[in-house]
Amino acid sequence: MRAVVHHEFGDPSEVLVVEEVPTPEPAEGEVRVRTVLSAVHNHDLWTIRGTYGFKPELPARAGTEAVGVVDALGAGVEGLTVGQRVVASTTFGVWAEYFVARATSLIPVPDALSDEIAAQLVSMPFSALSLIDSLGLKEGDWLVENAANGAVGRLVAQLAAPRGINVLGLVRRAQGVEELAKHGIGNIVATDAEGWQDKAREITGGAPVVVGVDSVGGSSAGDVLSLIAEDGTLVVFGAMASPTMELSSGTIIFKNVTVKGFWGSKVSRAMAADHRKKLLTELVTRAIDGSLTLPVDAVYSFDEVRKANTANFQAGRDGKILLRP
Repeated sequence: MRAVVHHEFGDPSEVLVVEEVPTPEPAEGEVRVRTVLSAVHNHDLWTIRGTYGFKPELPARAGTEAVGVVDALGAGVEGLTVGQRVVASTTFGVWAEYFVARATSLIPVPDALSDEIAAQLVSMPFSALSLIDSLGLKEGDWLVENAANGAVGRLVAQLAAPRGINVLGLVRRAQGVEELAKHGIGNIVATDAEGWQDKAREITGGAPVVVGVDSVGGSSAGDVLSLIAEDGTLVVFGAMASPTMELSSGTIIFKNVTVKGFWGSKVSRAMAADHRKKLLTELVTRAIDGSLTLPVDAVYSFDEVRKANTANFQAGRDGKILLRP
């Protein structure tokens, strides 16, 4: 079978190749899945660069989330059947024609969900929902986030709304406000506009912003911090622009702001099984009723995986980048 691999860490646009590798056989409790579509996530590309919290041995496969069809069952597997559509979101190396996963880690896909939605349903949406769930926010509370027009930003806004949580979104340019309006997302402020902080306070009506979420780093983290109320919390979710956050120590001290990190993978592993199932059910429900939108910007073949990496960081991208075998 064919799989995407890399023999060294580096820029995915330079180190990724497609090679013939042995087709895996499922062991006891495992399932072999034929890949249909796989999502390209930032953390996948950071892993290939060798800069993520997980660093595989070389040569390494790539990819962590895919929708596929059960192709073979290992001994002792129950509850799944050959030909059934499933999602894998915790299996490493799914950018391949076939992959093997623990049966208990696979999620059956309802017929109402398309392959394009299923291929990106769990990893980022589950992280966004887990983040919201972990914050202890009450109905009517305000949260501010940057990169509001990014995948996580859109997800947080859409998943917070049914819980009655208000989200103030920051984008770097006015065009981002229009992009989000197409997804039914409002309360957005462009930070390249003069007086943007006054506009933000106008949107919240002066209500305290309890939590801020930074997915960008650099000076953008400081923009989020500036809007957080006294005794609030700044949650570091990502570092799209810079691994260094530019924060005012005075603001943190005098507002008594708590700064902490959030790593969805770690939170998911520690989560109780019944609570995880509850959140996954909420995700599927939102995707089916349309309150959670998961657009696709483009689909690339494995042979175009280097182009897919470049497209993933294209400014103004409106949707997920997917790979197909």
